Amino acid sequence: MTINHNHYLDLAFHLAEKNLGQTKLNPSVGTVIVKNGAVISTGVTSFQGRPHSEFNALNNLKNCSGASLYTTLEPCTHYGKTPPCTNIISKKKIKNVFYAFEDPDNRTFKKAKKILSKKGIQAKLIRTKKYIKFYKSYFVNKKLSIPFVTAKIAVSKDYLTINKKEKWITNEVSRNKVHLLRSRHDCVLSTSKSINHDDSLLNCRINGLKNIKPALFIIDLKLKLKKKLSLNKYLKIRKTFIITSKTHISKTSVYKKLGYKIIFVNKLENKNDLNFLYKKIYKMGYSRMLIETGLTFLNNLIKNKMINELYIFKSSKKLGKNGSNNNTSIFLKKIHPKLLTINLNGDSLLKKEF
Repeated sequence: MTINHNHYLDLAFHLAEKNLGQTKLNPSVGTVIVKNGAVISTGVTSFQGRPHSEFNALNNLKNCSGASLYTTLEPCTHYGKTPPCTNIISKKKIKNVFYAFEDPDNRTFKKAKKILSKKGIQAKLIRTKKYIKFYKSYFVNKKLSIPFVTAKIAVSKDYLTINKKEKWITNEVSRNKVHLLRSRHDCVLSTSKSINHDDSLLNCRINGLKNIKPALFIIDLKLKLKKKLSLNKYLKIRKTFIITSKTHISKTSVYKKLGYKIIFVNKLENKNDLNFLYKKIYKMGYSRMLIETGLTFLNNLIKNKMINELYIFKSSKKLGKNGSNNNTSIFLKKIHPKLLTINLNGDSLLKKEF
């Protein structure tokens, strides 16, 4: 009987996608256990990154001797806060292991196959073009020690980003898509200027996602963030940081009393400064960051090549005199609409990868 390995790997990737952005510095991994042609167990990396998916799939199985294990990423081979997944795979007498990507972590890279073969377990890498971009963020994490950075912005049909008369530019379908996008990231980066203007919450507010609370980082070098904002009522249940200049150390006490956490930087003027901030955020345990700011800061990031992908939510309506921009939208206009074609009930979603 011919076994369709890609079918089981598809199932594993669907599982991994569920916790994408919710596993801290560990990648979200999906695992499927198959015996006699039937799926007998599944697992996904837990929230906060532990236990790993292989452990979750195998731990409670009593009879999986001779079964095959399909997993999206090479099983870990090193001792960290938990034992290596190759241990429980061997203990449970798994016969075959199939995985779609090699783990770029030097402690595991290309080691699982050798370790498992010594224990009589056949391990095989099955490359798949279908999910070639799934671990793009994890590879960026491991290579550069910074978060994978996604940016989003809403524009009118005439490429204006500020609605003078209403809060929203795009429709409800687009806004719900943004909530879903936030749920795939463990932190959001914005500016005090953007938050003051919109009184924005930048959280997940659709059914099924309300318990997901990505941390919020607010760049506010001159401490201009308003003291009375809607997001203040969430400060006890959501980590919210103000990034400010070291020259304002004495002025931060009022924000601390409100519940904000303070991060001091010298300046944020060039690519090196931004990279320093990215590394600081990654070191705090955040691996996927969504940028939600106005055009000025976004253009600065694009100029310095500091984002990995950009989502543009484009309205089907023009704003004309009811809209404006604080900076040039030339780059947004240059993006070809066929990069990603998704109709959002009249609005369109464009995506640019860098």
